[in-house]
Amino acid sequence: MADARSTPVLITVTGPDKPGVSSVLFAVLTRHSVDVLDVEQVVIRGQLVLGVLVATAEDPEELQEAVEQAMATVSMRVEVEVGADPLSSARVGSSHVLVVLGRPVTARAFTEVARGLAAQGVNIDAIRRIADYPVTGLELHVSVAQDTPEADAALRSAVVELASRVELDIAVEREGLSRRAKRLIVFDVDSTLVQGEVIEMLAAKAGCEDEVRAVTERAMRGELDFTESLRQRVAPLAGLPESVLDEVAEAIELMPGARTTVRTLKRLGFRCGVVSGGFTRVIAKLVDDLGLDFAAANELEVVDGKLTGRVTGEVVDRQGKAVALRSFADEFGVSLAQCVAVGDGANDIDMLSAAGLGVAFNAKPALREVADTALSHPYLDAVLFLLGVTRAEVEAADAADGLDLTRP
Repeated sequence: MADARSTPVLITVTGPDKPGVSSVLFAVLTRHSVDVLDVEQVVIRGQLVLGVLVATAEDPEELQEAVEQAMATVSMRVEVEVGADPLSSARVGSSHVLVVLGRPVTARAFTEVARGLAAQGVNIDAIRRIADYPVTGLELHVSVAQDTPEADAALRSAVVELASRVELDIAVEREGLSRRAKRLIVFDVDSTLVQGEVIEMLAAKAGCEDEVRAVTERAMRGELDFTESLRQRVAPLAGLPESVLDEVAEAIELMPGARTTVRTLKRLGFRCGVVSGGFTRVIAKLVDDLGLDFAAANELEVVDGKLTGRVTGEVVDRQGKAVALRSFADEFGVSLAQCVAVGDGANDIDMLSAAGLGVAFNAKPALREVADTALSHPYLDAVLFLLGVTRAEVEAADAADGLDLTRP
């Protein structure tokens, strides 16, 4: 700790990033026997900003002159503030992290975000880019004026309004270990992990796709009980040959970014799986293909090689999805606070509410209202950015594994 008789000095160096700037600066500081109280450095598009807060028991003006001369030798600009308040200058840690996603993030939209945060008394402590593809992602570390449950609720409410107004996805999480401690993720399947609705693909085989789609839409909006809607949608499938299940399984298309998301999360040690209101026989190939750790879905009854138009066993409905999440969390020894759930429909409400982080993915209003955050772009790998994983880290890991995954 600095001597009470010492003088605080804040040194801010800016200019083109280059080797040797830090070593030149700290060589000067070493010769003047200062105590280093804080250091922060950021490089933005090749431009360096380096801030160092020190305390000196010697002549601060002499230190200032020495620092200015040293920085001139490496063609860097420097500002020296003698007598800087060490308490106001020191970082005490951000209270929240905001992830802002857009395609694109315009200057106008980001200005509105900054103004909205300022109106809530929220300070932006640091910003970094976390993605440039398939969306632009910015991670903001922020601090509320008074870190209370009321301030947390006010910030979340303000962010929901902001996101809607500026047409960006904005996620809010508490800063700290809990954000980095997620260990299990569960995906809904239809319109989340895969494109489209499997039951509608089956219905197309029976010539009743439009009829079934109408029922699906009502169920996903929360207008129909899921179990009843499932019975209504399955009934017209009676008489179809069992082989249609394999045909539909082969025709399923993953959501863009799904493979990248699962591959990256498994590298990080996540347990990854699906809890679906769809059908086990259809998603089995998907589970094997992605190397998922667990799966829960409904069973279509088959008699004499034909579908009967009925499901058997317990229905994986809205409540059943939450039960399945809890069961898998227990199986793998993961607390619910460490779980992430991603879904799109009203039948995902309980599952997202039970998880530590509930993500509504291109979701119906009923789910968006209860989710911790919502994503409105059709790229599942945006989930990674919410978890603090950057696009550069994903691509570096893929390259290290010898994967040649060029961008389209």
